[in-house]
Amino acid sequence: MKKLYTAVVTATGGRRGQVKSDDGIIDMKLSLPEGLGGQGGSTNPEQLFAAGYSACFQSALLVVAGKHHERLDPASTVTAHVDLNQKDDGGYALSVKLAVALKGVDKDKARQMVDEAHQICPYSIGTRGNVDVELEVL
Repeated sequence: MKKLYTAVVTATGGRRGQVKSDDGIIDMKLSLPEGLGGQGGSTNPEQLFAAGYSACFQSALLVVAGKHHERLDPASTVTAHVDLNQKDDGGYALSVKLAVALKGVDKDKARQMVDEAHQICPYSIGTRGNVDVELEVL
């Protein structure tokens, strides 16, 4: 495998701490979501994961669209819903729903493109077999 890029982000203080990238572009306070007893007002690991997954998946869709000789409407979106779940054994797990709206694309064609993007998206590949991922075509 040929390495293309390495992102470097350091976390301090866990879910109530700080994350900072080596280039300083990301420098954010973290907090527990209000739904978990936190004060809110800051981001959390699930939001950051959702941001990365949705952006990566949309890029995969652009690759797939090109192979199908389709141009995606710039208003097309990928919304990632990332759930933090507590398992029966007391452990934790993530689950994801990707809601994809491909403006101006027939629903069957959109479903095909979403399925193909799920096969090539690095986040989808990395989570396969470890995280339940639901694909919703709007």
